[in-house]
Amino acid sequence: MAPGAIYDDPVQHDGAVLESISDAIDTVNLLKAQAAEKKKALLAAEPSPEDSVALAAFDAPSEFNSAKDKSSFRQYEAACDRVKGFYAEQHAKQTVAYNLAARQRFHSSARKRPDMTVWEAMEKLDTLVDESDPDTQLSQIQHLLQSAEAIRRDGKPRWMQLVGLIHDLGKLMLFFDGAQGQWDVVGDTFPIGCKFDERCIYPETFCANPDSKHEIYGSKNGIYEAGCGMDNLIMSWGHDEYLYLVVKDQCCLPREALAMIRYHSFYPWHQEGAYREFMAEGDEELLRAVKAFNPYDLYSKSDGVPSVEKLKPYYLELIDEFFPRKKIKW
Repeated sequence: MAPGAIYDDPVQHDGAVLESISDAIDTVNLLKAQAAEKKKALLAAEPSPEDSVALAAFDAPSEFNSAKDKSSFRQYEAACDRVKGFYAEQHAKQTVAYNLAARQRFHSSARKRPDMTVWEAMEKLDTLVDESDPDTQLSQIQHLLQSAEAIRRDGKPRWMQLVGLIHDLGKLMLFFDGAQGQWDVVGDTFPIGCKFDERCIYPETFCANPDSKHEIYGSKNGIYEAGCGMDNLIMSWGHDEYLYLVVKDQCCLPREALAMIRYHSFYPWHQEGAYREFMAEGDEELLRAVKAFNPYDLYSKSDGVPSVEKLKPYYLELIDEFFPRKKIKW
C-alpha cells in the first residue's frame, strides 16, 4: 500500500491504529538508537576528567536492558512505509498557526477540562490496546507499569518511576474534541517557528509545510534567539506537549521529570544533536535527564507482564506523593 493511502481520513480516532503507528515510530527510533550505540562504541576513547565525575542517581547507566536481545523487536522494514507516510503528513501540517490553535483548544481557560485522577486516566487510556501489535499483547496500564517497574528495579528516584508510569498519558487527547488524527498525537517532535533541522527524520518532507518558506519561520533561528533556553521553544503539538502542559502546574515533580515528559519524543535533540544552539544554562541537565529516560521508553515492552492489582497500591501512593490535589484537570 502506498504510504499516502493510509491517511485518507484526517480525523482517524481509532485507538488501535494510533498504537500501531506509535509502535512503528518507536521501532524506527529503536533502530536509530542501536546504530548510535554502535557508532559510540566504535568511537570510544579514554574517559575525560568530566566523564569520571560520579553520575547523579537519575542518569546512572540503565541495567534492565543490558542483556536484552533488541533484535527481537519489530523490524525496521515492516515499519518504514507507515512511518514515512505518517511523517509526510505530520511535517506538512505542524505549522505555527496549527500549534497555536491546538493550545487554544486544549489548554485555554475557556475549555472545560475533565477531572480525573492519574489512575483513572490510565484506566481510560487502557481502551487503546492494539491487538495487532506483535511487540506486546499488554494493555496500556501494563505497558506503563513495565516502564515504571524497569526504572524502579534500576533504583532510580521515585519521581522518575512516576514519569515512567505517566509518560504516555498525553494520548488521552484522542478522547477529547480537537485531536485531528495520528499526526498531532504521536511521532518525533521538533520546535516550530524556526527552520526545520536536517537532522529531523525524513527532513525532505518539510517542503510541504508552508512555514518552511515563511520569511521568519523558515529562517535559522526564526522567532527565537540563540541561547533562549529550551523552555522557551514552542514544540510541535502531540501527546508529549499536551501532558507537559497538563502536569507542570498540578504536580510536585522536579524540572528534570518535566523535561523527560516534554522532550522524550524530541529525538532530533536528544539523539541527533540538533537545536543545541537554543540551549541555555541548565539545559544540559535536562538533556541528560531525557537521555537517561530514553532506554526505558524504547526497550521495556519485552519485559515480563506486571500484575496490575499487586502493583496498584505502591503506585497509588507514588501518585499521591507528587500529585497532592488528587484530581487532575485534563
